[in-house]
Amino acid sequence: MQHIFEELDYQKTPLGDISLRKRTEPRLDNILIYEVKLGDEFLMSSLFVEAEEQLSTLGLQRLKLNGHQQNLNVVVGGLGLGYTALTAVQDKSVARLRTIEVMQPVISWHQQGLLPIGDELAVNPKSELIHGDFFAIAIDDKLGVLEDDKVHAILLDIDHSPSHWLNQGNRGFYNQSSLSTMSGKIVAGGVFGLWSNERPDPEFTKLLNSVFSDTEEHVVSFPNPYSGGESINSVYISTV
Repeated sequence: MQHIFEELDYQKTPLGDISLRKRTEPRLDNILIYEVKLGDEFLMSSLFVEAEEQLSTLGLQRLKLNGHQQNLNVVVGGLGLGYTALTAVQDKSVARLRTIEVMQPVISWHQQGLLPIGDELAVNPKSELIHGDFFAIAIDDKLGVLEDDKVHAILLDIDHSPSHWLNQGNRGFYNQSSLSTMSGKIVAGGVFGLWSNERPDPEFTKLLNSVFSDTEEHVVSFPNPYSGGESINSVYISTV
C-alpha cells in the first residue's frame, strides 16, 4: 500500500490552530488513521476510540437500569471524531441527540463527511450538531441545557481529564457549584458521564458523589499497537 499523508483541513480558532489529517502508519502495516491536532498537541486519533464509545454505552446502560428505557434525550459535550455521539445516536432508545462543539471547523468536518464515520451525525434526523460552549451552557442558571426541558443524559468528552484541561477556561466547571447547576438540567434517574484519559481519581469521584446520588468508576482498557500492551482510560457515570 502506498504511504498516505494528507492534511484535510487547517484552520485558526480562538483556542488555537486546529488541523485534521489522515495518514498511513508504516509501523502498523500501513493502517489508515485520522488525527486531530490543536497547535502542536495531539487531541485524538481514530486508532483509539474504545473509551469514547464506552462513554455512551455505559451511560445508556445505566439509564436503562435506572428505568429510562426509551425516547431518551441525550446531550454530548464535545464532538471530535464523533465516536461518542455516533454510539449514542445508533442506540434505538435514543430519540434525540444534540452534540455541542466549541470549534466550528470540527462540525464542518462532519458535515463534509471527511471523517471515518462519514456524515452520519450531520444527516441522521435524530442528531443535531450545535456550535457553542458546552461549559457556558451547562452552568447557565437557566433551567435546561439548550431549552427548558430536562435531558436524560449529559455525556462529556472535552478535556483530557478533570485536572488536565483543553484550556484553562474549562477549569471552573469541575467544582461542586458548577456540577450542581448542571445536575439540575438532568431528570431524576438520569446520568452524567465523563471520559478521562487518566485512571479514576478518588478525589474527583468524591466531588461527584457530593452532587450526585451515586458514581461508578469504569476503567476501560484497549490494545495499544505501539507498545504491544494495553492502554487505559476511564469513564465516570453518575446518577442524578
